Amino acid sequence: FTEFINHFPEKELNQLDELDIRAYSRYLVKLGRSGSLQNQAINAIKFYYEQVLNMPQRFYDIERPRKEQKLPTVLSKEEVQAMIQQTDNLKHKTILTTMYSCGLRLSELLELRLTDLKRDRKLVLVRQGKGKKDRHTVLGAKTIGLLDRYIEEYKPEEFVFEGQGGGPYSAKSVQNIVKTSAHRAGIRQIVSPHTLRHSFATHSLEAGV
Repeated sequence: FTEFINHFPEKELNQLDELDIRAYSRYLVKLGRSGSLQNQAINAIKFYYEQVLNMPQRFYDIERPRKEQKLPTVLSKEEVQAMIQQTDNLKHKTILTTMYSCGLRLSELLELRLTDLKRDRKLVLVRQGKGKKDRHTVLGAKTIGLLDRYIEEYKPEEFVFEGQGGGPYSAKSVQNIVKTSAHRAGIRQIVSPHTLRHSFATHSLEAGV
């Protein structure tokens, strides 16, 4: 807001109107400011006039910048396989495989319980996913075999992936596993847990799902 009023040093605050705000918004565009920063600037201006000066809502018809639409990063099947193959630790390998092959969000992976694995139906029950909705997702035979090996060795009690003191595994640990595995596989682009989910969806579409 300070930058806004300093942009019009020759005018008093009560003299600035909608045209001035539009001009300032175009100025931010010329500077290459992001859409989110432009929206923050408009919100700050609106807050001052409407909440501080208690003026009526008067600037809603200003055209706001749209949020940038960017395509997600997607790995090839070979890159995902390389990440898994370059991971020797059984727990880490199982985390990567389960997250990718089941298309799980990071939060869904961490909340996964042993009772959610429906081996006989080859399904995973995802509880309270996005939108607080339950859903089922696929559980492949190879993933089942890896999970069985992992569970037999690590013996989790409630959650499939637990920390040393019990309870869900930490999100930071999973993020580090993904980052380290991608680096070992020679993948130069930034890879996050959600990259594996996007890759799962893309590969499923390519396979005709």
